[in-house]
Amino acid sequence: MKLFALGAFALATLAAGSAAAQAQAPANPGPVIPGVCVFHNDRLLATSTAGQSVQTGMQRLVTEVQGELQPYGAAIQTEADQLRQGGAAADPQGTRRQALQQRAQEAQQLEQTRQQELQYTQQLQIRAIAQAADPILVAVYQERGCGLLLDRSAVYIANPAMDITDVVIQRLNAALPSLSFNRTPVPVQAPAQ
Repeated sequence: MKLFALGAFALATLAAGSAAAQAQAPANPGPVIPGVCVFHNDRLLATSTAGQSVQTGMQRLVTEVQGELQPYGAAIQTEADQLRQGGAAADPQGTRRQALQQRAQEAQQLEQTRQQELQYTQQLQIRAIAQAADPILVAVYQERGCGLLLDRSAVYIANPAMDITDVVIQRLNAALPSLSFNRTPVPVQAPAQ
């Protein structure tokens, strides 16, 4: 669960980081290089309405999963406390302890399954955004006469006039205003032969 909280936090702070980097840009960004364009995919995911709906939806799903898993953890903790307080007299044959270990393993397996489902769901939503954004990106690339498109995350500083990200985000917002989704089970993969 920590992974998703950190991932959501990192995704949400991308926009703030981009704004801070732009605020520190040089007063004279240099000439516009004809045919060279820059695109920032992380900013598209963080600031587009579809990207924001994915962030909100994933936060909702993480909260749902935490609510589902919490009773298991509480029950296991209560049983462990009772066994600890009762000592050997509380479980003379060790059957309660074995049952507790079994439930803890089942809870851990359920948590891993839910984590995989959340990761898979997030991948599907990001793929949906990419599929909607790709033709828009190609169209803007052609309209601007780009001969080279650089990933903004690989460019330290570029003239903002060469950045096509805002145009792509505006068009994506019109084409895909939001995404609505639920947690998706991970498909079972057939064994390799």
